[in-house]
Amino acid sequence: MKTTTILVADDETEIADLIELHLNKEGFQVVKAANGEEAMRAVQRHSIDLAILDIMMPGLDGMEVTRRIRSEYPIPIIMLSAKTSDFDKISGLVIGADDYMTKPFNPMELVARVNAQLRRSLLLSQPPKPEGAALETAGLALDPEQHTAALYGNPLDLTPKEFDILYLLASNPKKVFSAENLFQQVWKEDYYEGGNTVMVHIRTLRRKLGDDKDKWIKTVWGVGYRFNA
Repeated sequence: MKTTTILVADDETEIADLIELHLNKEGFQVVKAANGEEAMRAVQRHSIDLAILDIMMPGLDGMEVTRRIRSEYPIPIIMLSAKTSDFDKISGLVIGADDYMTKPFNPMELVARVNAQLRRSLLLSQPPKPEGAALETAGLALDPEQHTAALYGNPLDLTPKEFDILYLLASNPKKVFSAENLFQQVWKEDYYEGGNTVMVHIRTLRRKLGDDKDKWIKTVWGVGYRFNA
């Protein structure tokens, strides 16, 4: 059975060693990097299953490493940062990170989040075939089997989560979904601090749809979101 390999990229040696210690206890193999360039070389040379990236690294920072990894490798990414602002957290999620933790953090919570992301990644790599045929409505075409989307014939570059959110909403045009409900149905996990995650994905999805006036996704204030058929 293949050993799961985790990349830990952090220029603070003590933190990287602490993370490695706890991951090793869980049976994970760890590859460490002290900066962004080393992190990219590690991803290219090793079969990395998940990356833990510090934002503030010399050379390539964690944001740029996330962009480069996301453009080539479909692996989960957890970002670490000493910054506490929502802007940094949202920025990390928008560019492709799957989770975000603020320093200082509980190493056991980080391990729990690693396991959660690996379970999610496994589900994505073996997705059940969605029921029903492709969905078309008012110029929007969604094919759940091929995971493709188009607007007025123009392909939409959606992430898997963005597609799943849009397909779920479009398949139930009269139903209002709360952020909690969307998180549980799309992420297949218990809801924990998922509100911002859902909000960020809805915001990015609207931008890709050119949905500046809520033409496709309507916010029902105090309740959630619904597809504006």
